[in-house]
Amino acid sequence: MPLTESEKALILNLWSKIAPRVNDLGGEVLERLFINFPQTKQHFPNFDFSHGSDDLKDHGGKILKALGKAAHHLDDLDRALSHLSDLHNLKLDPGKFKLLSHTIKIVLAINFPNDFSPEAQAAWKKFLSEVGKILTSKYR
Repeated sequence: MPLTESEKALILNLWSKIAPRVNDLGGEVLERLFINFPQTKQHFPNFDFSHGSDDLKDHGGKILKALGKAAHHLDDLDRALSHLSDLHNLKLDPGKFKLLSHTIKIVLAINFPNDFSPEAQAAWKKFLSEVGKILTSKYR
């Protein structure tokens, strides 16, 4: 089901607050992902998993920047995300994207409690679900 105009606005509003902090927030996402789902570490054999490491921040930032690009192309997510499957920038099996998606929503809720309203949560859930479907289809 396509995103509504109000859902798109909620996604872009929150993205405007995420964008200045992509590396820090991305690092927090990956750190929480690896702590809560340690099996995901296997995709990053040479990473420094220590708290606040440059590896976590740099790669987490790349992931969030890709989501930001997608957020600015909500009417053509397939095209906006096509480069990820070509370059394998995520280094994460898109089948496990649900774990990453769940972790992203937790980090957003913690860092933006006033902006991550129930409506924003629903919009981001829908957005991340669509991103996951596209990445999964491209991974095959």
